[in-house]
Amino acid sequence: MERRPFGPVPREVPVIGQGTWYIDDAHRSTAVAALRRGVDLGMTHIDTAEMYGDAETVVGEAIAGRRDEVFLVSKVLPSNASRGGTVAACERSLARLRTDRLDCYLLHWPGPHPLEDTFAAFERLREQGKILSWGVSNFDVPDLDAAWRAGGEDRIACNQVLYNLGERAIEHAVLPWCEAHGVAAVAYSPFGHGDFPGPSTPGGRVLEEIAANHGATARQVALRSLVRRPSVFTIPKASSPEHAADNAGAGTLRLTDAELARIDAAFPLGPRPRRLPML
Repeated sequence: MERRPFGPVPREVPVIGQGTWYIDDAHRSTAVAALRRGVDLGMTHIDTAEMYGDAETVVGEAIAGRRDEVFLVSKVLPSNASRGGTVAACERSLARLRTDRLDCYLLHWPGPHPLEDTFAAFERLREQGKILSWGVSNFDVPDLDAAWRAGGEDRIACNQVLYNLGERAIEHAVLPWCEAHGVAAVAYSPFGHGDFPGPSTPGGRVLEEIAANHGATARQVALRSLVRRPSVFTIPKASSPEHAADNAGAGTLRLTDAELARIDAAFPLGPRPRRLPML
């Protein structure tokens, strides 16, 4: 599995990680097995959030006895992100995850509390050793500018954003901002939300043809195309150990410039939206 520096964090993180949104919808033993299989295959970046139902408890079970192998990320809801509320939310997440620390803690999206208060709480948690680093999620460029001013230089580890072949809006301005400021971009929902292009669609046929040339799958090709830039990581969810293994296969896949150009032509960027899309 390819690993890269994760913004200013003094750790290298796998380019393909594991998301957990709706993972608690699956049978618990299957969800745990999928996460463990992913870790076995090098997908040690596991992302979760207090908003994701029972996902944190599922993750806690999956990483039991293996905490040191994992780059663990969770998120605080904006409504909880006051100074005291952020600390309390982190403590609850740690308890559900059955660990004493997070590797990165994110503000889930911009909310009602001043960023200065949220980031002050993050810094307090970092000083206490309860988080290694902190970042944001679903932040557009104006939000990122405000976060940079509020948090200080080289503090924001990452911006987690919606990014898949059908939704490339971050390429207009958010991704260039992250690259200019040394902030990692983490792509969530990299297969879309139940609308991954099938082989009967023009884009799906392109993915299938490229996959056949590499002995890979269309989903592996899609994942690899998303992480072509060194600042980008992605966190697909897996519903089974077999699905996790398929996702992990993207970590060693290499696509040619010509293949990437075909993918871009099949899934055009489109105009810059007025507001950053999110789920």
